Amino acid sequence: MRQYQLALDAAEISLSPSHPQTLQLLQALTHLCRRMGEYDAADEFAKCHNAHVQLGNFEETADAARRLNNLGDVLYKKGEYGKAEPLWKQALQIRLKVLRAEHPDTATSLNNLGSLYESQGRYDETEPLLNQALQIRLKVLGAEHPDTALSLNNLAGLYESQGRYDEAEPLYNQALQICRKVLGVEHPDTATNLSHLALLYNSQGRYDEAEPLCKQALQMRLKVLGAEHPDTATSLNNLGGLYKSQGRYDEAEPLYNQALQMRLKVLGAEHPDTATSLNNLGGLYKSQGRYDEAEPLYNQALQIFLKVLGAEHPDTKTTESNLNRLRDEMAK
Repeated sequence: MRQYQLALDAAEISLSPSHPQTLQLLQALTHLCRRMGEYDAADEFAKCHNAHVQLGNFEETADAARRLNNLGDVLYKKGEYGKAEPLWKQALQIRLKVLRAEHPDTATSLNNLGSLYESQGRYDETEPLLNQALQIRLKVLGAEHPDTALSLNNLAGLYESQGRYDEAEPLYNQALQICRKVLGVEHPDTATNLSHLALLYNSQGRYDEAEPLCKQALQMRLKVLGAEHPDTATSLNNLGGLYKSQGRYDEAEPLYNQALQMRLKVLGAEHPDTATSLNNLGGLYKSQGRYDEAEPLYNQALQIFLKVLGAEHPDTKTTESNLNRLRDEMAK
């Protein structure tokens, strides 16, 4: 990474900020940091790239759409949904204009915007975008392409969020089979699909089916992504949630704590996933009657959700309800 930075410094000194070589180096740094899970650094490089582009002649081109999409991706992963949305909308409009309605990049923009709306609890806006992206990918890329699997997985996730479990399960299974076949059994996308299927089984009380999938996803992520990657934290959180559902509190607590510390370090104190960990740990303490420890965690999670997602988001409402019920029980 230091070699990239040195090359970038040299390019900015000897060339103009909007020179193609300077822009390419900024893109390389953005992608490298994103792959390493260093989202703050990726965000800074992406912002620098975007600013440099503005110094030149910005045109509505496929490359411009890609740059907007990449910057939106960085902001989305940081939980800055309000900042990501206009970038992804602009990227979609450019792609519809300069590419075609059934281009793979157009499908990517539709999928991204749909995922963003789901993260904000805007389910009615989510479904048509995810369905449209899926249909484009099936037609253009085929039924066994990794991007098709991603669309299947995302649509299944929406259905699960809405309690439509019977519709979600076959999509999750289909996505998992594609990933295993095309990407291999130890690919991060395969781990993601295992994790999502495990969460579905947990929601249905199918614990014996969920646990081996949760553990398998965690081991894959530890091996491929490392111990301090956001997806590894997600697997720790999910396994902790599974144990909590079964009343295995002593096994759940260290997993919840480990996930929280990892998210604080990698994602920061105001990321929605950090708030989720705080809420989950608060719920565990409440289940154990540890009300004095649960209350500040619920309250901290609520403040993050209010700031980042807003008062009407489902996660905000759930956490607020959790806090109010806890306080009612403490008052009694």
